[in-house]
Amino acid sequence: MNIYNNALKFKKRYPWTIAFRLKKHAKVVQDVIDKDEKVLYTFCGQRNDTHSMLFDSCVVVATNKRIIVGEKRALFGYYLVTISTELFNDLKINTGLIWGRIEIDTVKENLFISNVDKKAMDEIETNIHEIMLKNKKRLREKKEL
Repeated sequence: MNIYNNALKFKKRYPWTIAFRLKKHAKVVQDVIDKDEKVLYTFCGQRNDTHSMLFDSCVVVATNKRIIVGEKRALFGYYLVTISTELFNDLKINTGLIWGRIEIDTVKENLFISNVDKKAMDEIETNIHEIMLKNKKRLREKKEL
């Protein structure tokens, strides 16, 4: 599944989302996806907790194993966060006049994705929660065997 195309479709559905260089960010994520991993949901935004910082665009992907956040830095290198199913606690949504902010709560830290079109908040919340709940259920079933 092409992560870039999914991020582009998300950006077209929710045009108020601020995200740049999607192709580069998507490549960072695409390079770490395992062969047995399925991409289930993709969105984009800014990897920060404030609406005033506009230069930390990223692509967020939920798979059947984890959540991956990838950002290609401007000059060299990249930023990558993977949140395994075991470490995922909760997802919080805050909306403002135009944009929304997603807070992904993990056991160790909180990750913020901001400047996302507020109309996308319900879709993101529903998809991420459903995917992570299915992942946790699958893990519990594996442990029981």
